[in-house]
Parts: sequence; C-alpha cells; structure tokens
Amino acid sequence: MKKTSPTDKIKTLDELEKIVRDLKKRGKKVVLCHGVFDLLHPGHIKHFEAARREGDALVVTLTEDRYVGKGPGRPVFNQRLRAETIANIGSVDYVAVNRWPTAVELIRKIKPDIYAKGSDYSDRDQDLTGEIYREEEAVKAGGGKLHFTDEIAFSSTQLLNIHFNVYHREAEEFLSGFRRKYDSDTVISRIKKLRPLKVLVVGDTIIDEYHYCQPMGKAWKETVIATRYLNRESFAGGVLATANHVAGFCDEVHLLTCLGTQNSQEKFIRSRLKKNIKPTFLYRDDAPTVTKRRYVDSAFLSKIFEVCFLNPQNPPPEVTRKAAAWLKRACPKYDLVIASDFGNGFIGPELVSVLCDRSRFLSVNTQTNSANAGFNLITKYPRGDYVCVDEPEIRLAACDKFGPLEELAREVARKLRRRRLTVTRGHNGSLGYTPRGGFVSAPVLSREVVDRIGAGDAYLAVTSACVAAGFPMDLVGFIGNAVGALAVKIVCNRESVEPVPLFKFITALLK
Repeated sequence: MKKTSPTDKIKTLDELEKIVRDLKKRGKKVVLCHGVFDLLHPGHIKHFEAARREGDALVVTLTEDRYVGKGPGRPVFNQRLRAETIANIGSVDYVAVNRWPTAVELIRKIKPDIYAKGSDYSDRDQDLTGEIYREEEAVKAGGGKLHFTDEIAFSSTQLLNIHFNVYHREAEEFLSGFRRKYDSDTVISRIKKLRPLKVLVVGDTIIDEYHYCQPMGKAWKETVIATRYLNRESFAGGVLATANHVAGFCDEVHLLTCLGTQNSQEKFIRSRLKKNIKPTFLYRDDAPTVTKRRYVDSAFLSKIFEVCFLNPQNPPPEVTRKAAAWLKRACPKYDLVIASDFGNGFIGPELVSVLCDRSRFLSVNTQTNSANAGFNLITKYPRGDYVCVDEPEIRLAACDKFGPLEELAREVARKLRRRRLTVTRGHNGSLGYTPRGGFVSAPVLSREVVDRIGAGDAYLAVTSACVAAGFPMDLVGFIGNAVGALAVKIVCNRESVEPVPLFKFITALLK
C-alpha cells in the first residue's frame, strides 16, 4: 500500500466505496472493522493489527456521534477526533464515519472481503442489539465472510466510567452503590420478562404539531416577535405516546381513547401506532381531536407560542356510557391498566370509578397543564396501585407549594391508599415511595436535553410495567431515569424509547 499521511486516510463513504472497489479489482483483500472507538486502548490496536493480517488493506469505520447510545456524555470524543486518532495507527489504511445507525447498510455499500469483530462478539447471543446476525448476512451477500479476532479485550465504557468523570457527582455516587446490587445482565433480563404482560392504556389522544420558525426580531409597531415560517411536523402524543412506549416492552397492548369527528386525524393516528397495539376509538361530534400546535424556534427547539384545538368539556353522555361499558368488560382481562389522564375531558368521574373498581392493577398519571391547572389532580382517583406524577402535581394535590416533598408524598399516598408512588423531579431525578420500604431517590442520568415534551409519558409507560411486574422501587427509579435520559434526546414524540437502546444504555451505566 502507498504510504499516506494520517489526514489523507480519512474518507467519505462514497470515496471509500470507490477505493475498495478499485482495490478488489486489483486482487487485494479488504478487511473492515466498525465500532464507536470512543477511547482508543491497547485492545483496539491489537484488534486492528489482527484484522489487518487477514487481508491487504484495513478499513475502519466509526459510529456517527448522534448514534452513539452509550450513556450520558458519550461519545466523550467527537467523530472527527476519533477518526483522526485511528488514522494515526499504522495498521489502518482508511477511515470513514458511518452515516447510518448500524453497520448493515455500510457493509452493503463497501462490500468488504472480511468483516472483523472482536472475540466478545463470537457468542452471538450476547449481542444486545442482535445486529451481528444482520451484519453477517450483509457480509455474505456481498461475497465476504465474518471473522472474529482473538486479542486482549478491554472495555472503553468501563475505562471512561472510571477515569473520565462521565457522570455528575450525584449520579456517580448512586451508580457506585447500585452496581454493587445489580449488574446489567440482571436488569436487562428482568426487563425482557415484561413481554407477556397484557396492557390496556386509557386516556386522551393529543396530536402535537411543531411549526418550525426562524425568529426575525420584534415587530416595529407591536410588542410581538416576528418569525419566518419554515415547515411543520406532527407527532402522536398523549395516550398514543404512552401506548407506543409500552408496546416496545410488552407484546399485547390495547388502547381506548376518544377522537373528535370535526377533525379526527384518525388516518394519521393509525399510521403512527405500533403494530402490536389494538386501538378502540370512540368519537365525539362536538370537538376536534385534541391538537396542540406549537411554534418552535428551529435552531434551539425553543417554544415560542402555542395554540390548542380542543373542547375541554366532558364528552356527550352517550360517549361516556359507551366507554364505561367497554371498560367494565375489558379491565379485568388485563394484567396492567394505565390511565394516561391529561385532563382534556375524556376521563371523567364515571370512568374514574370504573377504572378503580375493575382494574386488576391500575397505574395512574394525572397531568397538570395550561388547560386544567389545579383541576386535574391525582386525588380524583380513590385507588391506584401505582401513581406516577411530577413534583408540581404532587404539591397541587397536597395543597402545599413549599413543604418537604417526602412528607407531602407520604401524606398523599396514605390518604389515597397508594401502594407505590413515584414523583419525577426533572433535573433533580425521581423519588420513589412504598409504605413499607420508604423512599428511594434516583438522580437524573441525562446530560443532554433536546426536548422534554413526551419524557414523562415514556417514564410512566415503562415504569408502570416494571411496578406491575413487582420490581423493587430502587430498580424502578433507575430504569425510569434511564428511560427519561433517552426520551429527552428525542424531539417531542418523533419516536419511542425502544428496548435495545435502553439495554445498551443500561450496560454502559453499569460497567
């Protein structure tokens, strides 16, 4: 191979495709390695050297920054620095950054003769993502083969956790104690066992619209900010988001909600629900389907202004009667019923009564928002096996703005006969409570916040299943905060928190 300077080794994927094609035409055997390579260590160098011995040219590709799902603060080194570092290794001939979330599309494009993986991937069943099977299929389809090197192994994640202060002090102290009690295999195994749970989700449908704008400045004659309209995006929010989140972890999910006939958006809603969700829609003629239109600064996702399309009154009596009759028959059939109550009118006193009387295990969230502040309190539910609310919501329920949070949570739980309760606290983490076990605090595990909208729905959905399955509250808090850390990196409800990214995150946290 012609000797090149380190920066000359760094190529785009299109350039790399042509280079590999030319090398193969000349009878050269090309080897590909792929990974994050956040903290380069001796194990990586040995892996590259072993891979290089299998062919005539070694190509190394990196996971793009936005697809590195290994915990807060990762990657520590951005993709350019990672690429430049690897380019300085003598055994490496070319380096590129992958533009796809997995290596499968990359392999199909490059078509290496050999795709080299470390020995820790030789037991395919230990790969959390299951991507090793798809990668092998892609390699074989291009005429190549999968090869496992057998060199000294280290863990970049473990080294970063120990030496680079990836987590803030409260999180590191919590994780240090948590690691002594739980390992990642145990936690992941328990989450996987949630699959057989039969779940019913009940609540308000909300369509979230983001209308992206570019602020131009204050209007000369008015006290208003003028913006230039760019584009829009719609999301399945409210109870739809809750259902989509839980459907990633439980195989059988049923949904009961109410749409407005004036602008039902039913086709859009059905297209956004996961395939394992069975929806039952009721309809009210006196309203549109609830839609929240937010005007958003495209650069920073700052919310500028919001317009709501809704009828805040309870549905017509015949709609409530249909819903109550349906719930009376359905609730006893499910292991878990989640009431995702946004206070937009669907869940009135009659449905509350049925949910409390007929559910085998009832999880409840009553959200406080601009349309119902002070009127949609958790105290309207006389019973709940699990309650998940945020700190302002528990303070409203206790009619106490400044009192000690633990005292308020204990008092609300006692009055309402709650078995388990979680108070989410934003950047302060979460507080879990059981009458027998007392309080368990878990710190926030996120360092990057893209958008907070929808994070509470993700937390409610996954922790509800965990509590219904009997998880202890320290484990519930850890899993919930890990889910929250992933959720705040998603724009609104553009996608759900899925098991594989959560498992990768948990593995990184507990190394």
